[in-house]
Amino acid sequence: MIPNPEWDPIRQVRYSVAASLDGFIAGPGGEYDWTPEEPRVDFQAFLEKIDTILNGRKTFEVVLEGGGLASLPKVPVIAFSYTLEPGEQPDHTVVSGDAADFVRRLKGQEGRGIWLFGGGRLFGSLLAAGVVDLAEVAIVPVMLGDGVPLVDIQRLVHLELERTESFPSGILLNRYRIKKTT
Repeated sequence: MIPNPEWDPIRQVRYSVAASLDGFIAGPGGEYDWTPEEPRVDFQAFLEKIDTILNGRKTFEVVLEGGGLASLPKVPVIAFSYTLEPGEQPDHTVVSGDAADFVRRLKGQEGRGIWLFGGGRLFGSLLAAGVVDLAEVAIVPVMLGDGVPLVDIQRLVHLELERTESFPSGILLNRYRIKKTT
């Protein structure tokens, strides 16, 4: 994931993720060690503009296993899952109900940006519900052949390219605004 720290954080939901050239955000076992560090990215500036992180269950579990939540800012982490028990993770919120409805309410509250961090399936469901505002995909010059797809969606969604940035590592960062349909 290569975030853009210039992002306008006015309570928008932003899916920011790294993807292989063949469209996977993680390998078959959930691994993401193929994603290179990019020194030109000011990750701290990005983190200062968010106050909520959204995870699908699988991403949440991978991050918990790897201790990754400790490296993230001290903001609420919300995991959407029908199988996790809300009390299992006392430091985090587990939502088993309608994710889109929950996110709509969240967007209506005062606050900064909302980072949808991981979950091609969660991204697809929130995208279909019209609650995602931006998709920022860092295309990593690697092909995995199999793994977790970038998105799981069953309908056409139009995007508007806002910017593209290239990095010495070969990563291409594409930022898209999701076009709202009626």
